Amino acid sequence: MRIGFGFDAHELVEGKHLFLGGVHIEYEKGLRGHSDGDVVLHALSDAVLGSCAGGDIGVYFRDDDKKIEGIDSRRILEFALAKARSAGLKIHNIDIVLAADKPKLSGLYDTIRRSISGCCGIDEGAVSLKAKTTEGTMVGKGAIACFAIALMDEL
Repeated sequence: MRIGFGFDAHELVEGKHLFLGGVHIEYEKGLRGHSDGDVVLHALSDAVLGSCAGGDIGVYFRDDDKKIEGIDSRRILEFALAKARSAGLKIHNIDIVLAADKPKLSGLYDTIRRSISGCCGIDEGAVSLKAKTTEGTMVGKGAIACFAIALMDEL
């Protein structure tokens, strides 16, 4: 077994759509990023890459590469999963913590968990998702952060 840890954070801005875990969230702002800004899939991708000592997503998806501007973060996760598979690893379970004061996400947990489990090809019961507010101390100024751990089994 191997474990990987990932983190990502992006600022909430006007004029962008909000995606979390591959799910479009109805909100007046979205996350700034070279891709679609999905902090959940970015943190998870880094966790998967970390489990196989594969670096981080910035190595493969540079923010100055115009060809991938606006890329769907599910493609980034697919890449990370393929890298892990080539290292002889598959996901056993995932634990994710979102830090977001806004929007409120409690009613969306199951939808996001289903999306992540589908992207990863694992049972929904192997995906844990929690959202925490920071009472305005960390991300309350207009950002969303995400922490992810991926426990990996050998193929």
